[in-house]
Amino acid sequence: MAGTGTAHLRDAADSLLRVENLVVEFPVGRTGLKVNAVSGISLDVLRGETLGLVGESGCGKSTTGRAIMQLPRPTSGSVSFEGKELTSMGGDQMREARTRMQMIFQDPISSLNPRRKVRDIVLEPLTIWKRGTKADRDRRVDAVLEEVGIDPQRAAESQPHQFSGGQCQRISIARSLVLDPSMIICDEPVSALDVSVQAQVLNLLEDLKARYGLTLVFIAHDLAVVKNISDRVAVMYLGKICEVAGSDELYRRPAHHYTNVLLSSIPVPDPSIVVQRHPIEGEPPSPVLPPSGCRFHTRCPASQERCVAEEPKLREIGDSHFVACHFPVHGGDAPVAVRSSSTAG
Repeated sequence: MAGTGTAHLRDAADSLLRVENLVVEFPVGRTGLKVNAVSGISLDVLRGETLGLVGESGCGKSTTGRAIMQLPRPTSGSVSFEGKELTSMGGDQMREARTRMQMIFQDPISSLNPRRKVRDIVLEPLTIWKRGTKADRDRRVDAVLEEVGIDPQRAAESQPHQFSGGQCQRISIARSLVLDPSMIICDEPVSALDVSVQAQVLNLLEDLKARYGLTLVFIAHDLAVVKNISDRVAVMYLGKICEVAGSDELYRRPAHHYTNVLLSSIPVPDPSIVVQRHPIEGEPPSPVLPPSGCRFHTRCPASQERCVAEEPKLREIGDSHFVACHFPVHGGDAPVAVRSSSTAG
């Protein structure tokens, strides 16, 4: 499934972030083998847009987000942010570029220094970059903490372990906002939180996006969450992108068999509704020795000989709807769960 190609990329002049043919590989000890974590993907994000990046665990979502930040540096490919090529930047240039692109991590508690007061954690970026006077920095930290729902006075007296997981994620969001970035990469920011807290954090991100004019790359494996927050969605499998479309279009008319499987796996809270399931067999192949041709062919119900021999390329099958599949589900209806929720919304 996975495909290559750049047909889904829009005009480079309109993109805040543009990634082309990104490859990230990790050596496997001294065996001479390598983990093909990300294998030549391309994507772009317009200013003010939210791109959802979804897929099974191990598909390369988080590695893609970190490679955009150059943590680690990609094996090859291009990452352009605000018109500047990040892969060719030196250390000092890259550090400065990261003030404009921040990252929120999956585990909020472990991403915060346990020995420091919360207010000092949020203040640190401003101190390092010497933004304004001390009074300016103090006012900025207090304002950002209040905007994410954290009491500045308590933050000045408490360490991260004295806050709940949801509060720690709010603190992480405050730290990412304090330097006034233009883009934030959210690496599964709500997967470790209770459902009710997830909704609060998602609503907070939406409010902050509108208030600060932010651009978001939202990485998650929960498709229901991604639908609610994303303008455009890219589906990944085993280091490749298989489908790209607007959020409503993707959930209403999935074209790739893997996307169909993911959408049909969303649970329905109504036992009277019969959902059409699209089961697949087997486990995802090893990224050390990925299959030839389409990487999904070992599990795909529509696999044919061409899928084994030839890797599909992303091609447009509808208005801004792209799929990398030789035999796609041409306009197949989404499962009842997705169709019902989109109608209700």
